[in-house]
Amino acid sequence: MKNIFLSGFLVLSLLMAGCNQSKTDDSGEKKLVIGATMLSMQNEFVVNVADEMEAKAKELGAELIVVDAERSSLKQVEQVESFIAQGVDAIILNPCEVEASSPAVKLAMDAKIPIINVNSETTAKPTAFVGSDDTESARIAMKYIAEKLGGKGNVIMMHGYMGQAAQIKRDQGAKEVLKASPGLKLLAEQTGEWDRAKAMSLTENWIQSFGPKINAIFAQNDEMGMGAVKALEAAGLKGKVLVVSVDAIPDALQAVKKGTLDATVFQNAKEQGSKSIEAAIKAAKGEKYESEVLIPFQLVTKENVMEFLK
Repeated sequence: MKNIFLSGFLVLSLLMAGCNQSKTDDSGEKKLVIGATMLSMQNEFVVNVADEMEAKAKELGAELIVVDAERSSLKQVEQVESFIAQGVDAIILNPCEVEASSPAVKLAMDAKIPIINVNSETTAKPTAFVGSDDTESARIAMKYIAEKLGGKGNVIMMHGYMGQAAQIKRDQGAKEVLKASPGLKLLAEQTGEWDRAKAMSLTENWIQSFGPKINAIFAQNDEMGMGAVKALEAAGLKGKVLVVSVDAIPDALQAVKKGTLDATVFQNAKEQGSKSIEAAIKAAKGEKYESEVLIPFQLVTKENVMEFLK
């Protein structure tokens, strides 16, 4: 029995030593562990941000645990609770909603764990925010539409997931420009929930309802923009309706190059991903960090698309 006990103790000791080993870097220092909960890993832009986070964490010697909230703010709050229970050193939150994801921020702050919001905002103030001014992206898109239509025409707006910061701010930015352009009329607006298939179906409905009255579609992200383009092509309206969207994902850049998508607004997934990891590591180490990192948007048209396809 004594030998069995000793053997068991030895195996347990080795296992514990192995676990501790995995949490140290090459210099023998404790490896920082960062938990990240992402809005939806079915969304290409979110995946691009997460990929860059993985690359930067690896480069800086931190361990990153990424989980998918699957568009559920309730699930996101539970994931943050789990990270707190695991004793992670920092948390990165890509919020599902402005209000409903806020309890996740409060939980982390109360647990004295730095929490960095990436790409999207919450009402509750996190340790730091890394992203872009979504109001500006819509202003850029709608100004381009106004210019191309000569300040006159009927516009349709396709919203993202209702209640998310990007949807709220892109709505505000677009409507600022519409208000300043009396010749532009908002014919209809509805959510496509950031989804390509839903956007295609929505555009088909609009084509049936309004037909040739539609002069332009502003889709609040590229996934929806690509869905709109597909529906317009199927209806034989390619080139007759202006389509502008946001994010500059690879598909959209290729569509701009081909001329099927008129323009997209580049949102820098790489910068958002890498800078959120940098902020999380600095905050976890008690080093100086910026509480807000804003990365500018850029208009992408056929004229400059090759700069973004490099």
